[in-house]
Amino acid sequence: MKKVVIAGPTSASFGRKLAKKIKAPFASLIASHFPDGELKLRYPVDIKGKELIFVETMQPNPDEALIQLLFATASARVQGAKKVTLVIPYTGFLRQDKEFHRGEVVSNRIVAGLLSKANRVITMDPHLHRIKSLDDIFKTKTTTLTANNILADHIRKKHKGAIVVGPDEESYQWALSVAKLAKTKAIVLKKKRYTAEKVRIVVKSPFPLKGKHIVLVDDIISTGHTMIEPIKQFKQLKVKSITCIGVHGVFAKNALQKLKKLGAKVECTNTIENRASVIDVTSAFAKVL
Repeated sequence: MKKVVIAGPTSASFGRKLAKKIKAPFASLIASHFPDGELKLRYPVDIKGKELIFVETMQPNPDEALIQLLFATASARVQGAKKVTLVIPYTGFLRQDKEFHRGEVVSNRIVAGLLSKANRVITMDPHLHRIKSLDDIFKTKTTTLTANNILADHIRKKHKGAIVVGPDEESYQWALSVAKLAKTKAIVLKKKRYTAEKVRIVVKSPFPLKGKHIVLVDDIISTGHTMIEPIKQFKQLKVKSITCIGVHGVFAKNALQKLKKLGAKVECTNTIENRASVIDVTSAFAKVL
């Protein structure tokens, strides 16, 4: 069965690189809007009898990205695609995994059910809390990739000898794994969250940090508050440099500008395409296709 890679508006560069790696033709989905604002999509190539690999990440504009994924999947069936594989580098709508307050919609299971119309869903480092695996909520085949090896390789090459820092207890095992792969030291910070944006961080290290290169590692950099607080403390400890590395660079509320203003370098993978997405992870997706 011949494969064709088609990317939505948020993932054109990612889709092009992926297609090149798996030696498949590539095209961009044609997306526009009707005068009243409704979404209008069109496949630019014939997908009948082929395996459609549709690439669309869920940032920015996650609501529209989700609609594009759903429309593209349903239309692919109508147009005769033999198989539909969704490559979603960053999967949104996973944080609402329970009814925290009466009447709230538990969106993760709803979205998982809708996306299960595809034959397969492939994503990287989904932000899971109370569920252990995407298989717990999806009704189709899922493949969950991790950027650990790629991040470790990047740190080893670009930040040799740096101390890897997990910004909170929750991220420690993950940060420790990356540090071991990068063959460098790791420490964890203790975090106390008062509100969504107010966080207190305690820096404790078994070895001196003065004059050291620090690499803060997290799966998602959203508002940046988890990293902003420790950056301020590391600067007081007179470290040599600070680099923030994330798998998914969401950068809500001008987070990227805020981090850079504090003098930190910011480097993320290209699961979400932006100015900081300098670490290419398409090879990991290519291996499972």
